[in-house]
Amino acid sequence: MYLRHTTVRKDGKDHRYWRLVRSVRRNGKVVQETVAQLGELDAEGRANARCLAEKLMGRSTQGELFEEAEKPGEGVKIDLSGVRVERARRFGDVFLGWSVWQALGLDALLSTLIPEGREGVPWPLMAAILTLGRLCEPSSELHVAESWYRKTALEDLLGVADAQVNDDRLYRTLDRLLEHKNQIESHIRARLSELFAVDYDLLLYDVTSTFFEGLCAKNPMAKRGHSRDQRSDCKQVCIALVVTREGLPLSYEVFDGNRVDVTTVEEIVETMETRFGLAQRIWVMDRGMASQDNIAWLQKTGRRYLLGASRSELAKWKEALLEERDWRNVREGLDVKLTTGPDAKETFVLCRSEARRTKESAIHERFRERIEQGLASLERRLLKARSKVDRGPVERQIGRLLGRNSRAAGRFVVDLLDDPSLPGTLRLKWSLRADLDEWARYSDGCYILRTNIADWTAEDLWKTYIQLTDAEAAFRICKSDLSIRPIWHQKPERVKAHIFVCFLAYVLWKTLEKWQTQAGLGSSPRTLLEEFGHIQSVDVVLPTVTNPPRELTIRCVVRPDPSQAILLDRLGIHLPQRLRKPPLVAKM
Repeated sequence: MYLRHTTVRKDGKDHRYWRLVRSVRRNGKVVQETVAQLGELDAEGRANARCLAEKLMGRSTQGELFEEAEKPGEGVKIDLSGVRVERARRFGDVFLGWSVWQALGLDALLSTLIPEGREGVPWPLMAAILTLGRLCEPSSELHVAESWYRKTALEDLLGVADAQVNDDRLYRTLDRLLEHKNQIESHIRARLSELFAVDYDLLLYDVTSTFFEGLCAKNPMAKRGHSRDQRSDCKQVCIALVVTREGLPLSYEVFDGNRVDVTTVEEIVETMETRFGLAQRIWVMDRGMASQDNIAWLQKTGRRYLLGASRSELAKWKEALLEERDWRNVREGLDVKLTTGPDAKETFVLCRSEARRTKESAIHERFRERIEQGLASLERRLLKARSKVDRGPVERQIGRLLGRNSRAAGRFVVDLLDDPSLPGTLRLKWSLRADLDEWARYSDGCYILRTNIADWTAEDLWKTYIQLTDAEAAFRICKSDLSIRPIWHQKPERVKAHIFVCFLAYVLWKTLEKWQTQAGLGSSPRTLLEEFGHIQSVDVVLPTVTNPPRELTIRCVVRPDPSQAILLDRLGIHLPQRLRKPPLVAKM
């Protein structure tokens, strides 16, 4: 990695903006990839980052892990020919993850919830290993036990020997951890509020699914349903996640794999209010939750909401969409209009996006072309037919063609007629519905929001709704960066525990992301973890020139390179130079 800068003249002054880049090979070419935007590296930015670092890491408990510099004493002669390095371990990424785990107070909380008993290794430490493994190198419990743990410096940080981490102990940790889910979530909510002044007055709610490998015959929750992963061949469970407007997680629930999104709203809202209080929150959900029953329930119980309206609502507001008055531009290519519902109980926000219009028009055009090509091909085959044609297979072929291209199927009128000139043969007649074709040109790129909040502007409502992308991003991170899928566990409780560990890893991820953002280092924790993963701890072995000869072993942390040092400085992290060899927690 190395530093590059760009000079920009603004307000009569030259501003030099720095970024950290690295060279990577893509498709046979070496390109520069930005690791972090460092801004102007101003003193104020560094001060803010260090202030947050003190909140996250400003504790003295880490001191016992590090060796203090020894006082000068009598020198010992070293046989330089025998000096060697042993036991290289990944240190930087697990040190960062463990620091965040401690900053959230999860070590102290779990020690209280799961007091020490007769187990060989305390359950709180095993829970930390599971979660850090999911954060730093997502994999199975078996991989953690057999490969990942022994390659890291967690033995130094946690005091748990490599031989004590096995798959059976990790599986039993899953069983012990799940029963404290509610207490842990409540603690996380309180701690995140202390660190980042999080506001819980607005909650974003969405549902996704994750699939299984295996039959899951003994798991009643594993069922086939609408798969967001395009794996309809696999059983799945649905995960409902509630996050704040910043994307920080509050809680989640697991539902049967065939549970329909719209049926989860009442259960989730009441569960969250039971656990976190009846504050006057605003619930933001996409149009998959916007059934008439849910809206009526939300209105009846006095809850505030902002929902995406179903696409069928567009036809009800056709005149308002076509009318050019009262539209307000909120950003380039996006206009919104505020209007009151027929019963005056709701406010509707009409939105039209030029970028979305271009995308939807292209999608409809692609499907339309496919249907036209398929119908034209079928029409040519029927014209060439010289013998009797069975109507049934032709109708099924038309049905399959329209079904595969359903986004444009409604715009076509297709008739299969008998050919009077040649008895027993068929002719195809089809045309485009001019009214729907015309309506598509006006409605493409348009969507509607509905709410019972009466005192917000259209711009505020739209900006709030668009924050649902944070909930979608949470699912994307859990699936791609934390590998929540596929699920290999078969027992129902183990499945729930696996999802809970992924939830805890996502909490660490978002905490690290907030820390990284406030330090001016962008918002990519995976890049940060990968870079710090190159910082290792090693044992330096020094053979002495004595009689008898001895060997001195010093456990050191490799000095970061200049680019890594910049990242550490921005985050306010100070790595130790030497580590103590930890005592074993217990014998096997």
